[in-house]
Amino acid sequence: MKVSQQLIQDCIKGDRRAQFQLYKSCFNVLMGVCIRYKKDESEAASVLNMGFLKILNNLEKYNPSAPFEAWIRRIMINTVIDEFRKNRKVRELIEHTDFSENGHLSKAVDYNTADQMFDAQRLELFIKKLPPVSQKVFNLYAVDGYSHKEIGEMLGMSDGTSKWHLSSARKKLQEMIHQAINASKVI
Repeated sequence: MKVSQQLIQDCIKGDRRAQFQLYKSCFNVLMGVCIRYKKDESEAASVLNMGFLKILNNLEKYNPSAPFEAWIRRIMINTVIDEFRKNRKVRELIEHTDFSENGHLSKAVDYNTADQMFDAQRLELFIKKLPPVSQKVFNLYAVDGYSHKEIGEMLGMSDGTSKWHLSSARKKLQEMIHQAINASKVI
């Protein structure tokens, strides 16, 4: 994604056409970030608009020596995390599944088969089925590359809790993949 310095300067001056052009230029990148963290597209679009407003309000702080795409991604991730914190008390429910009742999966998943069977969209659907906190930790760690310490600071939890959510997310994803492979073998 390439954004000209002139477009950024016009946005800083308050030119609405330039701001709309910047929005169109950034939309796919920003929506890609939001859709990873939100269950549906309307929630993702709402957070995208909040984040884009923050981007516009802070454009004068942008350092042209840094990649613009990385800068806007960081703002968008912070916006998603801020929105999560704000709504945490209302939305967060602890979901506990006792996997000891199910026993351990006796068959290993053939990840070459899984790789052939599932495209990125299907894997994203699996990730969206994770509990909200585990989903956020998984995305921040596995997709966006944050450390457990950084995730803990962002979400207000310990490093160990972040590691637990990542481990739990991985186990649940493995189980979903295993179930999907077995279901396809039956058909």
